[in-house]
Amino acid sequence: MILLISSLSKAENCARALEQATQENVQVCATFQQAVEQLQAQEFSAIVFDQLLLEMEPDEGETVWKNLGPAVPVCLNFAVSGTARVIRELRSAMQRRKREMLAAKKEAEQSLRHELNDAVTALLLSCEMALQVENLPESAASRMQTVEALAREVSAKLGAMA
Repeated sequence: MILLISSLSKAENCARALEQATQENVQVCATFQQAVEQLQAQEFSAIVFDQLLLEMEPDEGETVWKNLGPAVPVCLNFAVSGTARVIRELRSAMQRRKREMLAAKKEAEQSLRHELNDAVTALLLSCEMALQVENLPESAASRMQTVEALAREVSAKLGAMA
């Protein structure tokens, strides 16, 4: 869902055009107070701000910014921007956010994979060292070999995911 914040009369028409262009519902709020209430009630994928409203009420606008959550903000001057430009800017911002989220996800996965690889490597080294201990009871050696086999399996799966 998209939140459109504007007190201009053409906001409703713009909202309908955005709905058609994005296939998402658009909620229109004429004031920042209404916008904060909506943000506290539900989550939005994007918030389109009327720049003039932000300039007239900067403190109230700041309250909205603090409550954005995962929504991508788009600021436009509705007095001079046509509906086509609003749609282009919104699509561009949403695509940019999607790319950013994918990049962040890949980075987090890669970081986790490296951490797990380090832990598995340490586990394998510990198993090898433990198996080299003289007079290691057979039951302990058997358990260490099982742990080593599991660690190698995890290592192989981590390698396959890369």
